Amino acid sequence: MTDPILWMTISGAGLVGLCVVAWAALSGWRGWLELERMKLDRRAAAAMPEPAGGPSPAARIELADLKERIRKLEAIAAGVDL
Repeated sequence: MTDPILWMTISGAGLVGLCVVAWAALSGWRGWLELERMKLDRRAAAAMPEPAGGPSPAARIELADLKERIRKLEAIAAGVDL
């Protein structure tokens, strides 16, 4: 029982185990902080008022253009001639 290699092995395994536990705790802490940051961002976004009058005309035009492109791509996928 007085073998120094045995005690070094046990100490090394304990140190590795401690490092693994510390790494897992730090990773969990970072994840919790990110979750709280997302909650705060969502709360701040909800508190911001919506612009009066809805989306701008340029945004509506762009949205209509995107919808038309989607219709064309769906028609191509379905094999329909436009």
